[in-house]
Amino acid sequence: MSALLLRGGRVVDPASGLDQVSDVLIHDGKIAEIRPGILTPPGGEILEAAGRIVCPGLIDLHVHFREPGQTKKEDIHTGARCAARGGFTTVVCMPNTSPSIDNAGTVALIQERAKSAVVRVEVSGALTRSIAGEELAPIGSLAKAGVVALTDDGHCIQNNELMRRACEYARMFRLPVMDHCQDYGLVTDGVMHEGLHSTVLGLRGWPASGEEVIVARNILLAELTGTPIHCQHLSSAGSVRLLREARTRGVPISGEACPHHFTLTDAAIAGSEVFWKGDGSGIASEFFGGHALPSWPAYHTHFKMNPPLRSAADREAILQGLVDGTLTILASDHAPHTQSEKEVEFDDAPFGIVGLETELTLSLMALHHTGRLGLSALLAKYTVNPARLLNLSDGRGELKVGGPADVTVFDPDVEWTCDRADTASRSQNNPFHGWRLRGKPTATLVGGQFAWRP
Repeated sequence: MSALLLRGGRVVDPASGLDQVSDVLIHDGKIAEIRPGILTPPGGEILEAAGRIVCPGLIDLHVHFREPGQTKKEDIHTGARCAARGGFTTVVCMPNTSPSIDNAGTVALIQERAKSAVVRVEVSGALTRSIAGEELAPIGSLAKAGVVALTDDGHCIQNNELMRRACEYARMFRLPVMDHCQDYGLVTDGVMHEGLHSTVLGLRGWPASGEEVIVARNILLAELTGTPIHCQHLSSAGSVRLLREARTRGVPISGEACPHHFTLTDAAIAGSEVFWKGDGSGIASEFFGGHALPSWPAYHTHFKMNPPLRSAADREAILQGLVDGTLTILASDHAPHTQSEKEVEFDDAPFGIVGLETELTLSLMALHHTGRLGLSALLAKYTVNPARLLNLSDGRGELKVGGPADVTVFDPDVEWTCDRADTASRSQNNPFHGWRLRGKPTATLVGGQFAWRP
């Protein structure tokens, strides 16, 4: 289509501070006008957006699309369709594939596959060869190939000297470092949060300090090298406290939160009856009101993730970190696994859940509908903030005349019931099956074209 008018929606652009009922005219893949009362261009299409939010296309800088090597779980195209259904127009793939993304050739392979994806798929490169944490990857070659960040996500460099040198090289090429914060010596073979429920269930505990030690390390290295370091999927109160103090001193450190860490707690692994009876930090009344509550058994592997679900106090600290700006970015850590992989004993199941199709909804429910965070402040964590971290200079993350028409339209109030079978993913490891949710995307546009609409 050459022209599309999004008419009468509440246009929210955190980058410019715009928040008003307005029209948005898209022409030839670009934003042409943003103002009330735009006339429909001859031959143009109209999308009625009254009662809906129109915002910059959402960005998720932490997804696992499993290509190359693990496409029975997901691939570039199925993952991209998940992203579009969730309202996301740009995603960043993690490098823990088979083989890992530690060379220019693998980057080129993903970029070629991404050309026909329905959303923009960016690539992160590995910090170390084979993400093994032993030898630096060819960072210069990865930068020239077009990666937007460096990370060993899924693994964590344990050698502090090696991490320092990785940061120094990354800074030379203006690439942010994103780190999965996990001290192997403290975590050992833990499978869930170390606390009351791990003891009761007889599962090996994973202490919060196993995350916090690496967060502290990263703060020191960011301060030493001047390299921006982004701490991925933070889960503990201690991590938030460390990050808050460092950011007040101007250290180039940042952090992200995932919806499962500020929605669920470790009580979920003890089963729905334990979780809903109050150990979920009041979440039943907060999210559900009079609706029936979904149920699940203890030891359900869809609640096994890395880092693990933590205590109600940790959950509240993550929420507070999002509210006060300590945590600046929201992401899914979309990690698909097949049914057969998850249908094993809890100890043996892989870590991870899918999340692209539910993360906006869960964020609205936990942060916006509860009155904790205004809509513009919430959307900044999905738009302008990740765009700035990734140094995206092409206008993504904002609505600007002349910029790319990457746009998300969503209804913040529509209610729906999550069904794990209703997905674009090849995997269904979704812990929110049966939940009554509020808020949902209604259209996703990439370059002025519909990437998804019901």
